[in-house]
Amino acid sequence: MSEKYKFNDPDGIYFVTATIVGWVDLFTRPELKHVIIDSLQYCQKQKGLIIHAWCIMPSHLHLIISTKGEPLSNILRDFKKFTAKELVKVIDRIHESRRGWLLDFFMDVANGLNRVTDYKVWQDGNHPLLLSTNEMLQQKLDYLHDNPVVAEIVDEPEEYRYSSARDYYTKKKGPLEIVFIE
Repeated sequence: MSEKYKFNDPDGIYFVTATIVGWVDLFTRPELKHVIIDSLQYCQKQKGLIIHAWCIMPSHLHLIISTKGEPLSNILRDFKKFTAKELVKVIDRIHESRRGWLLDFFMDVANGLNRVTDYKVWQDGNHPLLLSTNEMLQQKLDYLHDNPVVAEIVDEPEEYRYSSARDYYTKKKGPLEIVFIE
C-alpha cells in the first residue's frame, strides 16, 4: 500500500483537499457553506483540529491543518461522514433549486458501494501533503488563498468571505480560529 498520500507524521502540518463527487458545484449557497464552517468549528473545539488556512470553493474544500488531539485521518473521516449527511438534509430543507438533480446524482454514485447506503457526497481520500519546508507551506498557502481569484470569484484573496485570506491579509477575523503560519 502506498505511503505517499497518508498522514504519516502525527505532528506535521498538511495540505488537504476534500472534493465533492463529480466535482459538482455544491457550495453555491451560504447555507451549504455554513455546514462546512460549523463542522470545522466543532472539529476544532471537540477533536483538536488546528486550522492554519482554509478555503471553500464551489466544488471542494482546501485546508492546511494539523492536530493537537485525534489523528487527522480520523478527524477528516468523521468530518466528511457527518457533513455528507448534513449537506443532504440542508439541500432538502432549503429547497435547493437543483435538489432533485443533486440527490439523484449523489444516490447514483452511491449505488453499488457496499459502505454507502444512501448518498455519496465526498470523493474518497483527501490527498494529504506533508508541508515539510517553509517554501512548501508558503506555496500551498498562496495557492489556497489565490484559488477564488483564479476562479474569478473575487479580485483579491481577502475579498472572499469563505477563506482564511481575510485573517491573513486584513484585520477582519473569519468564522474559524486560525493558527497562523509564520
